[in-house]
Amino acid sequence: MADERTQLVGWLDMQRAIIHWKCEGLSDADAHRSVLPDSPLMTMAGVVSHMRWVEHCWFEVLFLGRPAIGPQFEDGPEDADMMVEGISLTQLLEEYDRQCAVSNEIVAAHSLDDVGRHPDFRAAAANLRWMLIHMVEETARHAGHMDAVRELLDGKKGYY
Repeated sequence: MADERTQLVGWLDMQRAIIHWKCEGLSDADAHRSVLPDSPLMTMAGVVSHMRWVEHCWFEVLFLGRPAIGPQFEDGPEDADMMVEGISLTQLLEEYDRQCAVSNEIVAAHSLDDVGRHPDFRAAAANLRWMLIHMVEETARHAGHMDAVRELLDGKKGYY
């Protein structure tokens, strides 16, 4: 019986929690270990970092119109946001939590009908409602990747 904003943020927060749950009990070595030969950056640590930067991109850059900074905007290799060698899983999860808190503050302060402000990206024309729905999809998709990677790492599986 919750309102639309509460439902959207609730679903997003649940998927964010699954990202954390999939990392529980992992060593740093396993969090950085690649198990997919054709996707060597698709590690647990790499996905956590990617999700942190996706949150930043959609809510801070595209929606608020802040400067396009971060690994995905730099003149570096593709998927640079997933290159996290030497960064602990604990640090990556803390950075993700902080970014999600910033995203939630942005969502709370704006109408779902407000549109993004960044002049350099077409995706910024979407409204906040669309961005939230997209983030639920993006986070759930990567939580699914993490489910498969975790099972390949140590056999742990399960939806929750």
